[in-house]
Amino acid sequence: MSESQVSLDGVTHELPDPFLVIATQNPYEFEGTYPLPENQLDRFTICLEIGYAVRSVEKDVLTTHRTGEPVETLQPVISQADLLKLQARVRETRVDEALSDYLLDIVEKTRNHDEIELGISTRGALAYYRAVQALAVVEGRDYVIPDDIKRLAGPVMAHRLICRGLTRERKRALDIVRRILESVPTPR
Repeated sequence: MSESQVSLDGVTHELPDPFLVIATQNPYEFEGTYPLPENQLDRFTICLEIGYAVRSVEKDVLTTHRTGEPVETLQPVISQADLLKLQARVRETRVDEALSDYLLDIVEKTRNHDEIELGISTRGALAYYRAVQALAVVEGRDYVIPDDIKRLAGPVMAHRLICRGLTRERKRALDIVRRILESVPTPR
């Protein structure tokens, strides 16, 4: 997909620009659901656990669905052109060399950690880098700060890590990421 095309049954299809995929994943294994292989997990920038909605939100969902399917009435909140401009702004967001090194120090620790079988790949490091740039833009800045890197470490890295002894255990991976963050000095 990074080549702006996909092949299906031997036929290549060009992808629109921008091309975004948002997916949901069942947190538990049920009959008919299977965990994604590592190379596919690595293609998702971020993994968030949303959990159950609070009662007031759930009540709104019930009310909204009472008269029909709300997805049929969705309206765009941003134009394609504006989204492309935002993506360009993210790429232009400044990351000081010390912060690039800090991010890479964290990534390298995942590759040399006793409890991790498979650490963060180069693709994962780039996703982490872009995610912290995007967070800076969302926060109204044109530069990254150390807290951006700390804040996104778990959501960007935990789903990519394969812990020793267990194929996937998100809570354990998040704990390892937290300990790695504590062990890497924050740049000043």
